[in-house]
Amino acid sequence: QVQLVESGGGLVQTGGSLRLSCAASGRTFSPSVMGWFRQAPGKEREFVTAIIWSGGHTYYADSVKGRFTISRDNAKNTAYLQMNSLKPEDTAVYYCAATVRPYSPVSSPDTYDYWGQGTQVTVSS
Repeated sequence: QVQLVESGGGLVQTGGSLRLSCAASGRTFSPSVMGWFRQAPGKEREFVTAIIWSGGHTYYADSVKGRFTISRDNAKNTAYLQMNSLKPEDTAVYYCAATVRPYSPVSSPDTYDYWGQGTQVTVSS
């Protein structure tokens, strides 16, 4: 069974930075895509970013484009989310997700089979 474990959340001031990590463990794991979603209180889970594991192509929500960067370390089976210029509206629980199936579309939660437990990111104004 594959497990995804996030780390790196916390409290930061507006304009600050955080780096989230998502480590995959369990059986031999070869994802087709890994992504990050977030969910703020009272709102639906929304797509943030995704990366195609083999080729490294990336996708971003318009709201984070130019501020967030997704990357991966294939050898460590770990994905990262570097978040810069954080805003109060970025406050949410951030979840990493992965699938080993052919992916489409990367922005839909239904694409993903494995989810982490979530890590809280709070941006104070």
